[in-house]
Amino acid sequence: MTIRVLLADDQALLLATFRILIESEPDLTVVAEAGNGQEAIALSLEHRPDVVLMDIRMPGTDGLAATTDICTRPELSATRVLILTTFENDENVAKALRAGASGFLGKDVTPDVLLVGIRTVAAGDALLSPTATRSLINRFLATPEHRPLAPPERLTALTPREREVVALAAHGKSNTEIADHLVLSPLTVRSHIQRAMTKLDARDRAQLVVIAYQSGLVNSSTEPGSQGPR
Repeated sequence: MTIRVLLADDQALLLATFRILIESEPDLTVVAEAGNGQEAIALSLEHRPDVVLMDIRMPGTDGLAATTDICTRPELSATRVLILTTFENDENVAKALRAGASGFLGKDVTPDVLLVGIRTVAAGDALLSPTATRSLINRFLATPEHRPLAPPERLTALTPREREVVALAAHGKSNTEIADHLVLSPLTVRSHIQRAMTKLDARDRAQLVVIAYQSGLVNSSTEPGSQGPR
């Protein structure tokens, strides 16, 4: 199946570069290009892409506002947003995750990492494993000023195993790493993740991680595999 990608960036050179790179892959195709957030929203509604590769800093409606709009539209529930940003704007990354983005990458990533990122997000997973990403999540999503997506009592809907799996995911572990840690199959881990997302009304894995931090299941001081309030 071909993954359909919409590009949103106000720099024409970057758009052209991304298009050439993506179109060189047999399983990826670019369906449209947007120069600002409002165009990204309109073109997403028109083309229903699998993934929107979204820049944050754009004129008019920026990438954060566009991500929020796209991720809250029922008709675009199958569309995932992958943010491209610089790590100097850490707070923007946290805002993007809360808005519903499925992950983010720095603009200095290698072509191979970008392509893997697109495929990862399209598959319903999130780019939350790099050390830099864990640092950002720990720093911003665990701070008290963020309004919780789910109160701590919602965690009672999870089984002990689901809580354990979600906690590990929140520390940036991939399904394979979680499976190795818990001596489970990756398919079983994925099932636990999917059930937890359903119970907590999480749109995708990225939002599940946000909920894990904001509900107190994990925080910046907990060790991977430990769990918060019961």
